[in-house]
Amino acid sequence: MAWFPDLYRSAVGKKAVMAATGIVLFAFVLGHFLGNLKLYLGPAALNTYSRFLHTVGEPVVPANVLLWAVRLVLIGCAVLHVWAAWQLSRVSRAARPDAYVAGTRIHTTYASRTMRWGGVIILLFVIYHLLHFTWGTVHPSFLPGDVYHNVVTGFQVWWVSLFYIAAQVALGFHLYHGLWSMFQSLGWNHPRFNLWRNGFAHAFAWIITLGNVSFPVAVLSGLVRPA
Repeated sequence: MAWFPDLYRSAVGKKAVMAATGIVLFAFVLGHFLGNLKLYLGPAALNTYSRFLHTVGEPVVPANVLLWAVRLVLIGCAVLHVWAAWQLSRVSRAARPDAYVAGTRIHTTYASRTMRWGGVIILLFVIYHLLHFTWGTVHPSFLPGDVYHNVVTGFQVWWVSLFYIAAQVALGFHLYHGLWSMFQSLGWNHPRFNLWRNGFAHAFAWIITLGNVSFPVAVLSGLVRPA
């Protein structure tokens, strides 16, 4: 394993770390979104899904053990992802202090420019999201175990919904540029693949963004009501 530190110190190694951790984080974002869709099926469906996440693995392992294992993996991937991105940014600035005159696609360039401030917004959103819906610290009417109630009453506060929507827009840009870059890091940078990966990155980012934005909008519009 003596080769691993040398590999990680290289730009190729850092990109590989970002790609590997990105796959895990993208999978979580997709799974989290699909689970949250149960909001539209009513309180029983969403609360049952929440209980499943806490009790999965029983009786082989105690409740919450697998859930916390997944959380620790996600935290580790997020830390490595941010660290590798920061390191790559430093290497890029040192190697190319002046920006290229001609870029790639305009929307790709714009998405890449939003990665830094978008990452900060996403980080703040994750912290607030945990305090809001997981621990209930900043929730005005938190009921442990009643996820449906917590989501609906939480999104009824307009500025909370607005913050969630802004965070999802930032996440959408992040997902698009991240997927595009991940495929390039994996070596799928060829005219035969570029149209496909561009379409996939766009579709994934739009589906996740619009789907997540729909939750606070549905509550504010009255489509989803308290139980």
